[in-house]
Amino acid sequence: MARVIVDVMLKPEILDPQGQAIARALPRLGFSGVPAVRQGKRFEVELDGPADEAALKEVRKMAETLLANTVIEDYTVRVEE
Repeated sequence: MARVIVDVMLKPEILDPQGQAIARALPRLGFSGVPAVRQGKRFEVELDGPADEAALKEVRKMAETLLANTVIEDYTVRVEE
């Protein structure tokens, strides 16, 4: 069994109001030195078999179809060791 991680983030040119709200809240909570925060999503996909190229191709298709809105989001796929 393999685990594949799909990280989804807003594209850099897209405003991230949730990330901005987090960045503004950090100093009030005593955290300093953080000028910006971007918020995203993480999906852990467990596969029945190995994370070979065919399986990764399917996970990328899942990301394109359901997990990410590719108009405003980028995604990365990686195998968790």
